[in-house]
Amino acid sequence: MSTLQEVQAAEVEMQAALDRFMEIARQYQMSAEQRSVWVQIPRTELILRSGEEYIGSIIDADGSAHAIILLPGDQNDINWAAAKTWAASIGGSLPTRIEQAMLYAAHRDKFERRAYWSCEQTAEVADYAWSQNFGFGGQYYYLLADYGLRARAVRRVSL
Repeated sequence: MSTLQEVQAAEVEMQAALDRFMEIARQYQMSAEQRSVWVQIPRTELILRSGEEYIGSIIDADGSAHAIILLPGDQNDINWAAAKTWAASIGGSLPTRIEQAMLYAAHRDKFERRAYWSCEQTAEVADYAWSQNFGFGGQYYYLLADYGLRARAVRRVSL
């Protein structure tokens, strides 16, 4: 536990650092394009249900942020529509391609070395959806109805 004096000293240090930054910014008269952007993600406590695992957080292009939670369980040899229905039935959805890239980069040990459906259809051809291969890391698209891939579900929590 911090004492009141320690908290006040830390506050003084932070204010001094902010004052130094503002002075440097004024000295260099930075244009709006050159200024650093301050992104603040509020402190959030996530409640994980049994078997769930916090994967990470994503800041979207609009500045909003969400946490990604991997849900327990998976499905094998399932087409895209059935995979989406299954994910919804356990309170989640299929991950986006970006979420799958995060999962592959840091949590691939939680997946079989096979392809898993994403929630994203291809922009070019509506009959195909994207997948993540957890064996060698590539993202590919498959015909929605004809291919049986694996599926894992995630849930998103706004931050």
